[in-house]
Amino acid sequence: MTGTRVRRTPAFTDLPTLAGRDEHHAWDVWGRADEIGTLNLIGREQRLAAVEAVRTGEMIPLTLPLNEPDPGLFDDRGTYRHVVEDTAAGHDDKLDAFYLQGSSQWDGLRHIKAGRHGYWGGRSEEDLATSDVLGIDRWARHGFGGRGVLVDVAGHLAARGTPLAPDQPVEITAAMLDEVAATQGTEFRSGDILVVRTGWTEWYRALPAEHRARLRGTIGSGFACPGLESSKDMAAHLWDNEFAAVAVDNVGVEVFPVDRAKGFLHRRLIALQGMPLGELWHLPRLARACAERGRYDFLLFSGVLPLPRGVGSPANAHALV
Repeated sequence: MTGTRVRRTPAFTDLPTLAGRDEHHAWDVWGRADEIGTLNLIGREQRLAAVEAVRTGEMIPLTLPLNEPDPGLFDDRGTYRHVVEDTAAGHDDKLDAFYLQGSSQWDGLRHIKAGRHGYWGGRSEEDLATSDVLGIDRWARHGFGGRGVLVDVAGHLAARGTPLAPDQPVEITAAMLDEVAATQGTEFRSGDILVVRTGWTEWYRALPAEHRARLRGTIGSGFACPGLESSKDMAAHLWDNEFAAVAVDNVGVEVFPVDRAKGFLHRRLIALQGMPLGELWHLPRLARACAERGRYDFLLFSGVLPLPRGVGSPANAHALV
């Protein structure tokens, strides 16, 4: 649900469309040279307001250990190797074959393009190959934090007696997000970081090891999980609520398998709207704390890696409630 406020960006339907495609883009909202996308919606005013959400001072981690999911879900993303080396003073350590998007993560603006139209702002492959443009270090430089709002879909449906099936392609629609937010008494504000709980990571962690092993490599070939509906309506809803970022506790934010007829939400949000997407977050402790307080907003901050040309980053996110 959207609170009473003056919006700071054009409405989704007022955004221009790509040449030859009925897909809206926000490349001109902050100028074609922009490199941080919807994080522009978080400034000093939004950060100061986010502090008001802190009531107990409890700090809650929102991410999985770096070695989870275990095993990894993608065949082409192997398991990193942690090497500890002896030194005269004690130890050093390093990671070999470490995939930055292997665990709880942010997808950066170099991650997805809109086909021949390019990456955020219309950048080409050559632009990315010959410069540091759109590196995830830009987000680190700006600072990644503000008011987070949890929409606990899993908790809401369980309380209603219709629990969400973690291994089914249940679409979370814009109307459902609004319904849960209204039930929680949560009002969205411009610049919020939306966090959606489906319960998927909790379910996955509780599976026997042999079941988890069978899921490896099945994404795109039988894998299913709940997630945001991938339609243009969902893209419009997220834009019109002026969310600065969206994080979900499932594999890819949107529902799996993706309905090709509705389109690919990653492409719409990252390449066309400049919106950071968080995946594989772990939210049970946050959900409990919010339910106990009767408030679902909090101060959220994320330690994005200052990696030039970075495509993604471990989220290293925390909530202060």
